[in-house]
Amino acid sequence: MNRRITIDPITRLEGHGRIEIFLDDKGDVEKAYFQVPELRGFEVFSIGRPAEEMPRITPKICGVCPTAHHICSSKTLDDLFKVEPPPAAKKIRDLMYSTFMLEDHLLHFFFLGGPDFIVGPSAPPAERNILGVISKVGLEAAGRLIKLRKECRDIITLIGGRVIHPVCGLPGGVSKPLTEDDRIKIREVAESAVEFALFTLKAFDDIVLKNPDYMGLIAGDIYKHETYYMGLVDENNKVNFYDGDIRVCSPEGNEIAKFKPGDYLNHIGEHVEPWTYVKFPYLKNIGWKGFVDGTESGIYRVAPLARLNVSEGMATPLAQAEFERMYSALGGKPAHNTLAFHWARLIEALYAAEHMLELAKDEEITDSKIRNIPTSLPDEGIGVVEAPRGTLIHHYKTDKEGLLTEVNLIVATVNNAAAICMSVEKAARNLIKNGKVSGELLNMVEMAFRTYDPCFACATHMLAGEMPLSIHIISPSGQTVDILRREAGGTRINGQIFKK
Repeated sequence: MNRRITIDPITRLEGHGRIEIFLDDKGDVEKAYFQVPELRGFEVFSIGRPAEEMPRITPKICGVCPTAHHICSSKTLDDLFKVEPPPAAKKIRDLMYSTFMLEDHLLHFFFLGGPDFIVGPSAPPAERNILGVISKVGLEAAGRLIKLRKECRDIITLIGGRVIHPVCGLPGGVSKPLTEDDRIKIREVAESAVEFALFTLKAFDDIVLKNPDYMGLIAGDIYKHETYYMGLVDENNKVNFYDGDIRVCSPEGNEIAKFKPGDYLNHIGEHVEPWTYVKFPYLKNIGWKGFVDGTESGIYRVAPLARLNVSEGMATPLAQAEFERMYSALGGKPAHNTLAFHWARLIEALYAAEHMLELAKDEEITDSKIRNIPTSLPDEGIGVVEAPRGTLIHHYKTDKEGLLTEVNLIVATVNNAAAICMSVEKAARNLIKNGKVSGELLNMVEMAFRTYDPCFACATHMLAGEMPLSIHIISPSGQTVDILRREAGGTRINGQIFKK
């Protein structure tokens, strides 16, 4: 009889998901599914709302990346109302966004992805967490991390009004200017951020890159896919988080498309499967060919490594040097090594810190003209930014009163959904042989999705999910009469639960 392995819930990600692995009679993996048992509903229940409410509605999709949705929604309103923000407003948005990207990338590296390779995939589960990471990098580094994250979140609060759900973005600009004192304080934080980003890359080099076992995993075939890649680039084809054109490159590294955000529907289609609530975008000019690699498959990837793969470099000098070093170590561009998303993420963190510093040195950012008032009737608007997890697209249509009639959100993790499924299955096939299963191996299967830093609250929205529940029935004398349990999370193998 075939065996079934269920990893539920999967851990160290934002949102909910599970992995179903089916073994054949020999105990090898026959099929593996990455499932998201949630239903995304924001596109539907936004209908009928005034469009200008969207920068306050969409950040509530996710408490980890609300700034991405807020800024993308604000840019969509610029397009909807056909109004261009003044230079200072663009720079204020860009500054807040770079600060957010830095903070979010550090969150993933130290808290979510880092335990797998800083502490180690074979370390006891109790050590694969932020405390285990601290034991490796030291208390002083942990103190610097906590201080910098607080300072970054203070900057987002200063500009955005709130750190979790910003409220500063308006059609045609922002709600509040920066003062000269604000600029000086932000510059000081940015200077320390550059230093800490360099420290983090040095720690990654010492702990991970100099470890032959880790480099074997990064460069090996277990975590590798040859796909297309997509990301925003500036006029020089350099990585840009806030603005630019969308560039798509082939598995060989050749540009196959470069288009304005407003043309995304000519290039991206969405496929659905009956076993998950996540949609699977693909390149229309190639078509949906299933969950397979190669130039004949329309599957593409987004997020840090994809952004670096489609670019011709970084727009800041220190990040550019690290960009060149990574590709030299991995054998050139494009790199298909999925675990290298972690490395690329740290290079982007350095770029975000350098760009923060550039903007904080720009005195124009304190200009008092921060908004152009819209005068056009709304109709249709499209906005794109690069979220930490990849290309984020907002598309709104309204009536003449500005009430939403259609909403389409293609979020970063949705763009990566097909690749995540492929990565999970490939890791499972390579790691599980002859029915030999362990907690260490299953964690290494989870590493395949963790490298994408997925956000399934963004990709989906819970409608009627379940959480572990235990009800203790106590008698008047204080004795436990019965315990009713909804199955707690863990790893199920043939009906037996193995705790994380």
